[in-house]
Amino acid sequence: MPFLPDVPKPSLRGLKLALSCLVLTTGCALAQGTPQTNLPRVKLSAGMHQIDAQLALTPEQRQIGLMFRQEMPSTEGMLFVFEQPAQQCFWMKNTLLPLTAAFVADDGTIVNLADMKPQTTDSHCSEKPVRYVLEMNVGWFAKKGVKAGSKLAGPVFAPPR
Repeated sequence: MPFLPDVPKPSLRGLKLALSCLVLTTGCALAQGTPQTNLPRVKLSAGMHQIDAQLALTPEQRQIGLMFRQEMPSTEGMLFVFEQPAQQCFWMKNTLLPLTAAFVADDGTIVNLADMKPQTTDSHCSEKPVRYVLEMNVGWFAKKGVKAGSKLAGPVFAPPR
């Protein structure tokens, strides 16, 4: 019989705490497969084209993003807002809709665009540090003639006073 050192067995309280941490870091909506549809919204524009964007402001909201959504109106999207500019990378696990991500600088300039296939773990990254990522239905930017170098407008991109 092999020698087993005296290792303390995890307490029931410790297991409950670990499980609680797992649920909190995964997000309740993620655990339940429920889309988040009640986030705050902001009006953005790309030239004459209007966008009604949900705001993903917290780490939990950003983690869930547009996962589990069955559909999204053509003028809607989700704007992911990060605390600091950094290289942002996105993937599409549990995301059912094909999307295009616009990686956006602080002043609203689109740095680069990435078409993303649903339910994949392929990484799509910004070409330089950005604070914002706008996801729209795939093809929206191309149909509107919005490309890298185009500028988005809205209160989130306004210069500080």
